[in-house]
Amino acid sequence: MVSWWQALTRAAGRYPWPANVLLYAGFFSGGDALQQLLRGGQPDWQHTRHVATVAVAFHANLNYVWLSLLERALPGRAPRTILAKVLCDQALGGPVYVSTFYAEWSDVLAFCTADQLQPHSHSLANSLHWTLWFSVGHLPLFFSTGR
Repeated sequence: MVSWWQALTRAAGRYPWPANVLLYAGFFSGGDALQQLLRGGQPDWQHTRHVATVAVAFHANLNYVWLSLLERALPGRAPRTILAKVLCDQALGGPVYVSTFYAEWSDVLAFCTADQLQPHSHSLANSLHWTLWFSVGHLPLFFSTGR
């Protein structure tokens, strides 16, 4: 009889994309549930469900495709190759990953366009603040090598 671990690793080897998506969803939602537990409040399972949905719908798929493209473009495990992969990932992939976390707050994304066309109490100063904050928010990615 095949153990469950061998069956799981064989399935992950046969179907790497779905295995990656499920693993990311588990890590993201597990991390969110742990964060809520450590904060000491009531668990918000709806928020955890939203985190898992974003992981399944976007992050896992983008990460799988992006890292596969990086591996094809820069094959190998030499230190120079790994450094080039990390630099490409941080310079190109990092801003895309980070911006999805702040998409809800950014007034520059198309998701907010329909809402912005409606007359309401959005001031110009508030819109400019979030637009500038959104673009400056990526600076730590470019200067994180000093740490």
